[in-house]
Amino acid sequence: MRALVTGGAGFIGAHLTEYLLERGHEVQVLDDLSTGRASNLAAVRDHERLTLRVGSILDKSLVDEMVAESDHVFHLAAAVGVRVIVAHPLESLKVNLHGTENVLDSVVRHRRRLLLASTSEIYGKNTADSLPEDSDRILGSPLLARWTYAAAKGLDEAMTYAHVEADGLEAVIVRLFNTVGPRQRGHYGMVVPGLIGQALAGEPITIYGDGNQTRCFTHVVDVVPALAALIDCPAAVGQAVNLGGALEISINDLAYRIVTLLDSSSPIVHVSYAEAYGSGYEDMRRRVPDNTRAQRLVGFRPTTDLDTIITSVAESLVGELIAVPAQLKADR
Repeated sequence: MRALVTGGAGFIGAHLTEYLLERGHEVQVLDDLSTGRASNLAAVRDHERLTLRVGSILDKSLVDEMVAESDHVFHLAAAVGVRVIVAHPLESLKVNLHGTENVLDSVVRHRRRLLLASTSEIYGKNTADSLPEDSDRILGSPLLARWTYAAAKGLDEAMTYAHVEADGLEAVIVRLFNTVGPRQRGHYGMVVPGLIGQALAGEPITIYGDGNQTRCFTHVVDVVPALAALIDCPAAVGQAVNLGGALEISINDLAYRIVTLLDSSSPIVHVSYAEAYGSGYEDMRRRVPDNTRAQRLVGFRPTTDLDTIITSVAESLVGELIAVPAQLKADR
């Protein structure tokens, strides 16, 4: 297989790229390195079957060229992270809407198979016990940046499905729930590496809001094989598929678990959403996936426990802290 991974230097994209290379595939990566990093691909940087192109999915001709040279397209590139979305709402909308439109136009033109990476943000403020893929979407005002991201990803899904119906596009939509693991950073609002980074540095662990909001975290090593399996699954064509963790935990309990597991002296503090993101910000109180469809289609069952997730992220962050001074010394 010749695969194109847009956003392939990002956290999930880099792990997917490595997984595909390990299984003998040729991989092209397209990434503008705005939130992704070339260093995420350090382990395979010189691989003979890897091509990295630095560019944007907004570059229609570049996207079309790379799609034409591929068999399967994993479309992961997007403006991601709460801080990015809130700070740059217009740019984020352009990337998430027009970028995906460029990818869709090319995969339809060249008759390529597509996996569209979507998000659990689709469900908005729906706090059901678990969220199957046909759950209602409950979104806040479109004038709030938080909900424009969910709206844009919803339109991405709608455009993809429309091409499936109208053009026979072979595409599957995957809704990711809080995927975490090594090489993820907290700079853009990702909660697990953010809290762990503070704990390792002995800084106050900052929880936004009251901390009683709950999430289900999934290790990237559980998610990536499912992505590769779903793009090759005929029964998944035209469907949206949840990929999420099995354990629901509050952010308060997550913080306490991090402090205990890492033997950190960091105090835990609560900060209002207004102080963190400005006025008008809203969060989801609960987000729990129903993975039944993914289990039926490709046998998806996340097995990595929370302690392993925490320690793997911590080891990755410590490794980066050690590597930076060594690199500075080498540069001298």
